[in-house]
Amino acid sequence: MTGSDEPDEPDERYSPLHGVHVAAGAVFTDFAGWQMPVRYDSDLAEHHAVRTAAGLFDLSHMAEIAVVGPEAGAFLDHALAGTLSTIAVGRAKYSLLLAAEGGIVDDLVVYRLDEHDYLVVANAGNREAAFAALATRASGFDVTVDDESDDTALIAVQGPESEGVLDELVTADRLQPDAPLSTLRYYRVLQATFDDAPVLIARTGYTGEDGFELYVDPETAPSLWAAIAEAGGPRGLVPAGLASRDTLRLEAGMPLYGHELGLDVRPDQAGLGRVVDTAKDFVGRSNVEPAAGARVLVGLTLTGRRAARAGYPVVTDDGTVVGEVTSGALSPTLGHPVAMAYVDPDVVDRGPALAVDVRGTAVAATVVPLPFYKRS
Repeated sequence: MTGSDEPDEPDERYSPLHGVHVAAGAVFTDFAGWQMPVRYDSDLAEHHAVRTAAGLFDLSHMAEIAVVGPEAGAFLDHALAGTLSTIAVGRAKYSLLLAAEGGIVDDLVVYRLDEHDYLVVANAGNREAAFAALATRASGFDVTVDDESDDTALIAVQGPESEGVLDELVTADRLQPDAPLSTLRYYRVLQATFDDAPVLIARTGYTGEDGFELYVDPETAPSLWAAIAEAGGPRGLVPAGLASRDTLRLEAGMPLYGHELGLDVRPDQAGLGRVVDTAKDFVGRSNVEPAAGARVLVGLTLTGRRAARAGYPVVTDDGTVVGEVTSGALSPTLGHPVAMAYVDPDVVDRGPALAVDVRGTAVAATVVPLPFYKRS
């Protein structure tokens, strides 16, 4: 069985932290119907703060879907490309929700909170599609699928000082985790309270740095945000917007739905074949393999200072178009342009001189392994 029908959605959505962002002077952008901070002061300063200290992100636009019941694990094994029934309680796993035709409906993080209790976190722009697909696929399973997005705020602390920042709140007896944060390993989750309100703390993120994501009720979110900001200020923490989050995830080689992922992309094309468990049956299994000659995702480094942007053609030295950029920027950390692009597979094998057509100018590019940046 499934949960209740989806509520009517307003034309424009606001985070429970919207007032906090307005007071901080944030510049906003529309993201999947949400008004979210794109920056507070400087994209570059926020990016560098995450790489060197810590950044504080509002991710309350993300979608949270509860999957609960005796057959929750078996259901998720059927509904998703990965195997979720075997992960231990307190762990998380990255997975893919595929269409029957094999394309990617969304990429997800799934947390196992208890034996029959999972939390599926989907992208904001795919909230309705992900919930609808999971609710439909739940037919025949003893499981309940509920969209809890409106009842959940999500705050992320990312960067090498993240643990120290949160430990300040632990020391002050405001944040009380079930276990020391130092024992929480990557892609693990634990229960906690903040001023007696329940909080779920996950050691996950989308920046390529160490960090935590904290799930809390909307009413508690402003006080938690304020406490983290106050504790983190002396450690170099700054509020960070979606612009810096995008350059951070690009440097870390992390795909973004609508750019590197979509219904026209098969997992292997995106370098995500490892996420798919072909030893089991699941929705989309029979069509998961890409067509022969399908383009594959690669990393590119460019010469000069001109950044490649999504949609720019990738060309060979004779001008033949052999691919298209999906994401690109002048890397704040590395100091040169980087991009991800889908290119013809024989281009990678043959290794001809490549370039990106940047508004009529061919800028030399080299195929490199992803990610561009790894934390030390």
